[in-house]
Amino acid sequence: MARKIEKIVLAYSGGLDTSVILKWLQETYGCEVVTFTADLGQGDELEPARAKAAMFGVKDIRIVDLREEFVRDFVFPMLRSNALYEGQYLLGSSISRPLIAKHLVAIAREAGADAVAHGATGKGNDQIRLELAVNALAPSIEVIAPWRQWNIRSRMQLLEYAGKHRIPVPSDKRGEAPFSIDANLLHTSTEGKVLENPAELAPDHIYRRTVDPIDAPDAPEIVTIGFENGDPVSLDGQIMTPAALLTQLNELGGRHGIGRLDLVENRCIGMKSRGVYETPGGTILLTAHRGIESITLDRAAMHLKDEIMPRYAELIYNGLWFAPERDMLQALIDRSQAFVSGEVTMRLYKGSASVISRTSPCSLYSADLVTFEESSIAYDHLDAEGFIRLKGLRLRNWAVRNGR
Repeated sequence: MARKIEKIVLAYSGGLDTSVILKWLQETYGCEVVTFTADLGQGDELEPARAKAAMFGVKDIRIVDLREEFVRDFVFPMLRSNALYEGQYLLGSSISRPLIAKHLVAIAREAGADAVAHGATGKGNDQIRLELAVNALAPSIEVIAPWRQWNIRSRMQLLEYAGKHRIPVPSDKRGEAPFSIDANLLHTSTEGKVLENPAELAPDHIYRRTVDPIDAPDAPEIVTIGFENGDPVSLDGQIMTPAALLTQLNELGGRHGIGRLDLVENRCIGMKSRGVYETPGGTILLTAHRGIESITLDRAAMHLKDEIMPRYAELIYNGLWFAPERDMLQALIDRSQAFVSGEVTMRLYKGSASVISRTSPCSLYSADLVTFEESSIAYDHLDAEGFIRLKGLRLRNWAVRNGR
């Protein structure tokens, strides 16, 4: 017989799904529910979430400002790897889930709860990410996933439940299923409705933080980003905290239409899904980071990083941030960043973020060595002849065998 649940901590956004889940947990388990809302920079959703939780009689309402921790301890370590899932996605939703799970567990321990709950659906990636993180951090805590347990099977049934229990439903969430939106300091993602047909154009009104590149300013904007040990630390010479720097770059990138992505991706549960992503500041930082690495990383070290990056990105996407293999790869990546310091100047213009200059006190670039003019550095051009002959030895043997 399953043990009786005495107290639950719910990851609570205040939206329709988690509001219905809050009421369902209270009815189903007959115990106290603590709500936890993570402030990851999603904007004006926080106080409405508090008000809704209070309306349901919740006594312990937690809204925790995690913006600096999010960028410093999760986004920046990921950016050191230049992570892109399937070559395009900057993992804006994926990287926030381990942080949410970390604080779900911490609040559960502090509040004496024996279970945590979330609003992720049975078709999505987030159920995996949240639950694997909880498994790694607190295996004794039970995880409740209502979308896999209750009898609600459609958006219409969800709305009917909300109406029956007088749960406020925003006007845009009546009838047809709404867009599913996730927002934090790194990105905004939009899924559902017309986007479920990959042949349909994404409507203009879904974009929340970027202008259409066509409508962006006709003049480019030049910015300089400073890096220390692989992390961005300044913008145009001004030292900034991680969250403040990303916030400022989001504003700059959004103004110039940078960071839009319309993607059909492979979810870790096996289906394909389409999402529209906006990651303005993250797109600028990724390009700038590669720019500073181009003059500070050894060739073999850079190529090794590029080889492991898809694996690292896949681990994050699949919810394995707290797994030992991600720790191992992170140690390698972080070691590579010891000399990744300097400044990168970027041109922001109509949807593009381009590196136009880079400088570093740790640069491996030698103008004297690479010049087409006479060099003061001893370089014997005849050395290349022996190098080429040795590199070509196997090719000559292979050609002879094949009758060439």
